[in-house]
This record gives sequence, structure tokens and C-alpha cells, in this order.
Amino acid sequence: MKRRDFIQKTVASSALMTLGGLSLSSFNSVENSTKTKKITILHTNDTHSHIDPFEKDHPKYANMGGVARRANIVNQIRQTEDNVLLLDAGDIFQGTPYFNYYGGELEFKLMSMLKYDVSTMGNHDFDNGIDGFYQQLPHADFDFVSANYDFKNTILNEIVKPYKILIKDGVKIGIFGLGVELNGLVDKKLYKETVYNDPIEVSKDIVRKLKNEGCELIICLSHLGYQYKNHPDKVCDITLAKQTKDIDLIIGGHTHTFLEKPTIETNLEGKPVLVNQVGCYGVNLGRIDFYFTNDKKFDSSTRNIIV
Repeated sequence: MKRRDFIQKTVASSALMTLGGLSLSSFNSVENSTKTKKITILHTNDTHSHIDPFEKDHPKYANMGGVARRANIVNQIRQTEDNVLLLDAGDIFQGTPYFNYYGGELEFKLMSMLKYDVSTMGNHDFDNGIDGFYQQLPHADFDFVSANYDFKNTILNEIVKPYKILIKDGVKIGIFGLGVELNGLVDKKLYKETVYNDPIEVSKDIVRKLKNEGCELIICLSHLGYQYKNHPDKVCDITLAKQTKDIDLIIGGHTHTFLEKPTIETNLEGKPVLVNQVGCYGVNLGRIDFYFTNDKKFDSSTRNIIV
């Protein structure tokens, strides 16, 4: 079959969860064509063990969030879209007594019920140590990817893979993960012999492999952080986008950045890269629609929608 052109990165709809149910605003439509294929990417980051909604008197997130509401939105979207992926950019653990008591079991079980496809690891996912993370993996019916953490001398060797390839409606999708530098951020005894490698150089190698595998859509699940204005030399998602090529979407985490709309950066070849992050604590759900066709290209809105 003729290779499809990447056509469009439509909005990441960042759906704010409110009491009494949620509805998603409609996106600009793409004209009907049997040649057009649509892939819907839903994503979260830095949920930090927030299982329940925030209290009604919370000063910032009153009545927002909660896994049940997220599940409601995800299920609504899956009822109307055929090709949906649900992804996470790390820091699943730490932030409420649920983690302190259950050690991550509840978080993984609930994510499995929501049918997450792939997640990467954040620094707080090491908070019970690499052994504690490993002990909870039987409760996770989804895969973890991390390309720049070398786990070969740890219990996670051959378990956390650099990348995963999924196929939706004939479209081959490559998903890889990147993690933040652990030294100075996490106690060495927690991550043990895990080796941190340069994210930029690792990404170049991984993306080359994914392209050679025939991936038409390449997604990075990044826990590097969106941007560090006071530390411009620190690797971040914006730097990653600018210094690499062939990455279509960077789903970020770590800096708890609430973006009103995805940032569009230019890569080494002058092509656009979408960078998005939806804050923290599960109060937002990101949505990005990609369209593929044999011979046409469509443009549409690229603004996040807050409901």
C-alpha cells in the first residue's frame, strides 16, 4: 500500500474535569473520504496518586479531577472514535495517602481499568525504589517505555523497553519514553544501578530505528520537563523538539505545565513538532487527533479546549 502522508496534528483538547459530567467540544472536521484515517491520542501526566476529585472548597481545583471522571471522558471518546490510544508521561506515584498505603497498586489497577496503552516513568515513580516499582508491575496491564534509562544491571532489565510499536487501522505508531536526570533528584539507593543517558542523542537513535521499522507516527512520552527559562542549558521538551527530527508529538511531564494550546516547534529539518503537557493531578485530559491520507493534507484548529 502507498505510504501515507502525515496530515495533521489537530488539537490537543485539554478537557477540564468538572462536577456533573463532561462533554467535549467538537473539532473541525476533515472531509469524508475512505482514504482518510484518524488516530486519536489521549494523554495524562503527573497524576500523582490523585484518585479522588479535589474537595469542593479547594482554592484552585475545586470539584476537579478524579479517575472516575477521567474514565467517563475516555469512554465517551472511545464510543465515537475507532482508533484511540491512551498514554501517560510519568509521575503516576506519590501525592496522596493512597500511594503511602498501597504503594502504587491502586494507581496501576485503575490505569489498567481505563485501558492505558503505554506510559513512561517519572522521577517519583522511583519513590518506593526500583524494587517497589517492580513489585507493582503485575497490576499494570499496560507497557512502560524508557529509552534513556539503562536498566541492564537492575531488576527492570528487559521489562521496561526503550519503545513500543502499535498499529491502529493499519497506521504503525512508534512510542518511546525519556526520563529526567535522576542524580540529585532521587536518592541513589532508590534507583540503584539505573544509568541516565543523554536524551537528545538517544532520541536520534531511537527515532531512526522507528523510521526503519516503518512507523508513520512517532510519539515521545517525555518526563524531561517543558522548559527551564532560568536554566536554558537543561534538556527539556522544547530543546528536544528543536534538536531532533521525525518526532511528530512530544507528550510532556515533570514541570506541571498547563498549556492553553500545544506549542508548535520547528525541528532540525524545519518541520513542525507538537509539544503538549496538561498540568498535573489528573484535572486535565489531553486529546490530539492525527489524520492520514494518501494524497491530501488538511489544516485545522490547534487550540486546547478547556471544558
